[in-house]
Amino acid sequence: MTTKIQVVFYSMYGHIYEMAEAVAAGAREVADTDVALYQVAELVPDDILEKSGAKAARAPFAHIPVIAAEQLKDADAVIFGTPTRFGNMCAQMRNFLDQTGGLWMSGGLVGKVGSVFTSTATQHGGQETTITSFHSTLLHQGMVIVGVPYSEQGLLNMDEITGGTPYGASTLTKADGSRRPSANELAIARFQGRHVAEIAKKLAAK
Repeated sequence: MTTKIQVVFYSMYGHIYEMAEAVAAGAREVADTDVALYQVAELVPDDILEKSGAKAARAPFAHIPVIAAEQLKDADAVIFGTPTRFGNMCAQMRNFLDQTGGLWMSGGLVGKVGSVFTSTATQHGGQETTITSFHSTLLHQGMVIVGVPYSEQGLLNMDEITGGTPYGASTLTKADGSRRPSANELAIARFQGRHVAEIAKKLAAK
């Protein structure tokens, strides 16, 4: 039986997209998985995206389809990626989640696996609060939350500045967005994708 994994993200300058690709790559390492990448709808006007440089930065993933809330029910697991905005998820992701009321009413996500990864501009910019506050919505939907256990040794890396939390993978972007996800951060993201897929596969088999 094929296990269906969705990686649903919002990325303004590509950092979360790079992490999403790593998460998806990890999930694909698990046999009999179908992994699909989706992005949530943009809320920022096109002219503002142009002026900020975000439109050009997003060109590499412009082809990835925008997901509709109802599509979540088709997955066995959903791994969400969002940049941090003042210690919380971005408005685009919040707007998307606020459209899942019908799924909540029908119990459409109950028992499915949910997981989260994120980015911040600084080391202490809210990586953990963004992920754990995101979990509240997943719990209301009845999802089974999966993080990144310390069997992923990258979480113990003290030799460099790096993201990575037991709640989910993360990356540091620097205030000007010039820092890209490091090898350690991408490895943690791949682990998260693989770990979620393995658990979803076990749950789907029962």
